Amino acid sequence: MLLAAIDLMAEKGYKGVSTKEIAAAAGVSEMTLFRHFGSKQNLLETAVDRFYYTVEMKQLFKDRIVWDLHTDLLLVSQTYHEIMYRNRKLILIIQKESGNLPGFREKTHKHPRQLQEMLTEYFKAMQAKGKMIPTDPTTHAIAFLWLNHGAFMGYLNGSALEAPVPLEQFIETSVQLFTRALTP
Repeated sequence: MLLAAIDLMAEKGYKGVSTKEIAAAAGVSEMTLFRHFGSKQNLLETAVDRFYYTVEMKQLFKDRIVWDLHTDLLLVSQTYHEIMYRNRKLILIIQKESGNLPGFREKTHKHPRQLQEMLTEYFKAMQAKGKMIPTDPTTHAIAFLWLNHGAFMGYLNGSALEAPVPLEQFIETSVQLFTRALTP
């Protein structure tokens, strides 16, 4: 149901698609949809919680960090872009609907906040290990996330076509800059 809802909302808009259409596309009855989600907004919020990046990023920080600033930031950045690209339809729905649905903006913002917290804690640990200069870890986490989010949105919306830099090169260069700036 979640994928059917994302596909239809991306195609027709949140208001342009009915729960009946979503249920039909998912091969279930509208009653089943309401039994599972209660409302179209709850269905969309469930899709955000299921497909946004928090779960994968938590696993990354738990299992894949090697405590090398360049390697780790490259991994975080590449993974972020992979997840965001994979969920691009959902991201466009969020972008379009975040101000139109009661409480939706707040619910979608929890994911970036959690990633910011993970990255902030990583930077604090890197400072404690002497592998990063003493700075404000929260500010650097926000800067790193905004850099990546801005790049993703630029490439998603096509404005990156004006810049002759492939995304992979942008990611590598931006991580190199962060690494150089923050390494003692």
